[in-house]
Amino acid sequence: MLTACLAFAAVAALVTITPGVDTMLVVRTTVTGGNRTGLLASAGVVSGCLTWAVTGAAGLTALLAASRLAFDVLRVAGACYLLWLGVQALWRARRRAAVTGDDTPETRLSGLAAWRTGFVTNVLNPKVGVFYMSLLPQFVPDGAPMFGTSMVFAAIHAAEGLLWLAMVVGAAGAARRVLSRPSVRRRLQQVTGVAFIGFGLRLATDR
Repeated sequence: MLTACLAFAAVAALVTITPGVDTMLVVRTTVTGGNRTGLLASAGVVSGCLTWAVTGAAGLTALLAASRLAFDVLRVAGACYLLWLGVQALWRARRRAAVTGDDTPETRLSGLAAWRTGFVTNVLNPKVGVFYMSLLPQFVPDGAPMFGTSMVFAAIHAAEGLLWLAMVVGAAGAARRVLSRPSVRRRLQQVTGVAFIGFGLRLATDR
């Protein structure tokens, strides 16, 4: 069991540190709202992953693999949400073009909103569910209980995710003084907006 946990931890770590929408979301949230808000967004991301892990261990995500319609409905919903985040970021950057202050209230997320954004971004991504359904069983030793072992693996992945995203928050927080300058923040909003739209389009067109 220890060998299986170590092997899964190594693979999951590689998946965790791969830059993607989660990293972009946490960086933007930290810069606009501070370290606490960034950590809450990170907690939302991990909560979404754990939700998929539990449903996957219970066999519910098998529906996504068996039903193309169910997968496509969730995929389109997730793509629309990412596109909305991207358009929202670009709109905020456009509105800030004539603003000279350090921040505007509309760019700040509450703690609950930050957590919700991280959570929804993951829950509406069917690829996360398929990832858990396809990867976890490969590491379960023969004779080990599927649900219990999958939960152990999910806890390992969650711990790695929290650690990595906390490091991302720390790095973004340390650079916040520079990144919070109006011109730099405007560029950051534009970059993240384009990235979210790109991720959304990729998810929408992925077959």
